[in-house]
Amino acid sequence: MVTQTAVSVDEYFDLLHDSEEKLEYYDGEIVAMSGAQPNHNIIACNLISEFVVCLKKQGCYVLNSDQLISIGQHRLYVFPDIVVVCGKAQYENTKRGLKSLLNPKIVVEVLSDSTEAHDRGNKLEYYQTLASLENFILVSTKKKKVEIYRKSDGGDWLHHIYNEGSPLMKIGECEIDLREIYSNVDFDAA
Repeated sequence: MVTQTAVSVDEYFDLLHDSEEKLEYYDGEIVAMSGAQPNHNIIACNLISEFVVCLKKQGCYVLNSDQLISIGQHRLYVFPDIVVVCGKAQYENTKRGLKSLLNPKIVVEVLSDSTEAHDRGNKLEYYQTLASLENFILVSTKKKKVEIYRKSDGGDWLHHIYNEGSPLMKIGECEIDLREIYSNVDFDAA
């Protein structure tokens, strides 16, 4: 990741509009996101497929890693690996006509060596400030392990880990088998 500092939001959107790579914005800092490895991509596609089948019956739809999300309270703009929206999407109209999603229901980050600490740390805290967010999901690329942070009715965040010992995940009304998420993943090749 390459970082540039002291950039305004307007300058960020100018750079993002003209960039061939994804750029995230963290309150004045721009971070260039690197490309993903095969296992990362397989896992993301498998999970998208599982979500599409289950969630479309619930009036929800899935967006891939090209969807920009705004976390306005912290002046952040990020590209999660997977986003689920239920009902009508709400967007912030930004400079250069780029649309940043304001109301994700589910956000998924597929972990990589370069992003794991940030995804587990600051990014987790930032996502949890989104009023619409109900589930934040971290998916390992090193072993069959998925962590779900789920917002309770009281607003507390509950943490649950799924692995080979408990492979059937419940996400909203969806039940997803871990084996489906990790189908065709070669941990030895990573």
